[in-house]
Amino acid sequence: MESNDYMTLEQLRIFVEVAERQHLTQAASALSLTPSAVSASIKVLEERYGTPLFNRVGRRIEISEAGRIFLVEARRTLASARAAELTLAELGGMKRGTLTLHASQTIASYWLPQLLVRFRQAYPSIELNVMVDNTHNVAQAVVQGSADIGFVEGAIDEPSLSAEVVAQDRLVAVVAPGHRWAAGKALRPTQLLAAQWILREQGSGTRSAFEAALTTHGISISALQVALSLPSNEAVRSAVMAGPFATVMSELVVASHLQAGLLARANFQLAGRDFLMLRHQERYKSKASLALEQLIREARD
Repeated sequence: MESNDYMTLEQLRIFVEVAERQHLTQAASALSLTPSAVSASIKVLEERYGTPLFNRVGRRIEISEAGRIFLVEARRTLASARAAELTLAELGGMKRGTLTLHASQTIASYWLPQLLVRFRQAYPSIELNVMVDNTHNVAQAVVQGSADIGFVEGAIDEPSLSAEVVAQDRLVAVVAPGHRWAAGKALRPTQLLAAQWILREQGSGTRSAFEAALTTHGISISALQVALSLPSNEAVRSAVMAGPFATVMSELVVASHLQAGLLARANFQLAGRDFLMLRHQERYKSKASLALEQLIREARD
């Protein structure tokens, strides 16, 4: 990558991707660039300003203290550039534009797609970019401005964000058909302590909702025997089907498996939970994002 006299938005995007992943190859893949191009871009910034943004530790890289400080400004600058681009694109109406959404796994896989199809049919010129992550990271993407709208399943404590309920979901406890809980006998809260559990990773909305449910029964999730924490609904579901484990998942995720007899519902009642739409309270709201909001509200109502 050639050097020039000014820092470019492309260099900022590359830096942010590398900083968030702390991995050159993964960042290059996300950006559709070669690892050598990504490495060269970082090297140009470091040499031009005489500041190491990353520490090289063997074959790994770790963001430096200077890099952490710069990351805050880089994210802010990219968010402002996106807002300016949206404003300019919409001067001619909704004939073009981009809408970036971040959603937690359950929402992105089982609730959101049908709504995005309807939006695409209504506004075919708007490009939709959808990123999937856990609830915590989705909220941070909206805070930082890398997402126009976020969709999450867990409670969010972030003053800069507004959270609107757009749908409701039900959590269910499930086991393999051969598990002792598959017979359907009602479970007492204390019986949960005797099981082996497979759960989603910390930061996921499903895990947070389960933690909240346990708290109402006076149980800490740390008291459970957690055999594995896995980073996707599909991984958790497959692991429970394969062994003597229990888990808690959205009914949307396991409905077809319950119907097919591949999983069984354990008789432990869990409260419903809300799907939330997150927006930054101060950032510009594009016409495209407002149109999607309206479509979602109509579907809800």
